[in-house]
Order: sequence, then structure tokens, then C-alpha cells
Amino acid sequence: MGLTSSGPRRPIRLAMLALLAGGAPIAHSALMKAACAEPTRPAVRSSAAARDKITLPRSRPAAVGTQEAETGDDADAPALPEGFRELAGGSGEPQIPGLTIVYLHPLGSRAEANNWRNIIVHQTEGPAGSAKSMAQAQAQNPTKRGVMLWVETDGTVYWATAETAITTHGDGANRNDNKYIDNSKTYRNVIKTNSIGVEFVGNYPDVAKPATRAQKQAWLLLVRFLQERYGIATENVYAHNWIDFKDNRYCEGCELATLARKLAFQPSKRASGQ
Repeated sequence: MGLTSSGPRRPIRLAMLALLAGGAPIAHSALMKAACAEPTRPAVRSSAAARDKITLPRSRPAAVGTQEAETGDDADAPALPEGFRELAGGSGEPQIPGLTIVYLHPLGSRAEANNWRNIIVHQTEGPAGSAKSMAQAQAQNPTKRGVMLWVETDGTVYWATAETAITTHGDGANRNDNKYIDNSKTYRNVIKTNSIGVEFVGNYPDVAKPATRAQKQAWLLLVRFLQERYGIATENVYAHNWIDFKDNRYCEGCELATLARKLAFQPSKRASGQ
């Protein structure tokens, strides 16, 4: 068996022995006070089980302003400015306060635009800083693979094509497994001829990297602008992954489409066919 501690008794015994040995009175007094004082408690080591129950603080990021700050989900829906609905119905290059749109192709008459009934949110898997060049390439060849609108990581929107141009995006609404939404309404119906495509750049090389806060803020204004201009209902805003079988590594456009639907914005007039 191991030795056991006798607690405070041992110092007291030593003090008594010193008294009996005839030491100096002052020394006796000091020794007795020390002996009778509350003993120092030994450090207690927690067991592994006890440590598991302790909630440790999260480690702080190495630097502020990295991905955590860029991709925070604390985007707030900006209030619609005065005269918003009139702006959405205009032609030329209307600018919405709080939203920066670079028009590579000015808007025409709303009455002459294609009958857009849906909005599909894409993530291009391109690096930050690529929205402008991609939009310029789209403007030069409107019907190629791509979309009408491109959104940079700083929230700048590039309007690449005319409202009458049919860009090639989506995969024909081939999803029919109801994994995310009821696909009975979307299967082979939400396609390029009736859907506006909006691309968000920046999720490269990590495809699962979410949109930046600036992109989300811009989107929450842009989507309502598109809905009002073309009469698109909230339930007709879709993530690409909701309507097409896509890359299993991430859900393309899902967070952004969900944010748009949470706004529950309804246009003053519905597009025909809705």
C-alpha cells in the first residue's frame, strides 16, 4: 500500500517537539502559528471524464478580415428605396441606392423583354475578380454558356446581355427526385428560355465557400429588382441544385436562393404564365 498523508497533524507534532527541546520562545510562537494555520490545499487534477464536460472557448482566428469576415451570414435585407418600383420599370441604366450595377447592355422597354418567369442562382466556381471578364465575354457572345448577370465578391453586379437574349444556362431542369423542393413543377419546366441566370463568382478553389457578405447584401436588392421588373414571384426563385442534378460536393446557389425566398417579396404584377 502507498503512504497516506496525516494532514495538519504532522506540523503540530513537530512544533510540540520543538517546544519540548527548549527552543527560543519567539521561534516557538512563530512555529505554532505556522502549524495551526490552514494548510495549503494540494492541486487537484481533473479526470479525463471531467475535462470532457468542460466547454472550452473557441480559438480565435489568426487574422481578422479573412474568410470568416468575408463569408459571414449576417447579411441584412436592405430597405427598398423610395421610388423602387418605378426604377425597376425604367429603361437605360437605372441605379438602385445601395446596389452597384455596371450595364454592359442597357435595359430596353420592359414590355419588349422576354417573358422571364423564373430566376436561377448559380455559383460559377471562378476566382474572385473574374466577374467583369466573364460578363464581358458573355456580352460579346450572348447565347453562349453563361448568364445575364454576374456578381463580383465585392457585390458589384455586371449586366451582360439584353433582356431579349437567351443565354445558355441550366441543364434542362433534369432533377425529379424532390430532394430539395417539389420538382413536379420544375421538371423540364424551369429552363433557359424562361429563366434569368445570376452567377456569383468567388468559390474557387473551394467550391463549398459561401458567397461573401457583400454579395449577399447586393443579392437581396438585386433579386427584388428582378422580381419587380419581370413580375417573378418569390416561389419562382431557384438554386441551380434544386432543379438540376449537380456537383455533390456542395449545393450550388442554395443559400442565396433560400435568402431570397425568406424575403417573401411579391411583385406588383405577375409575369404571364405564373
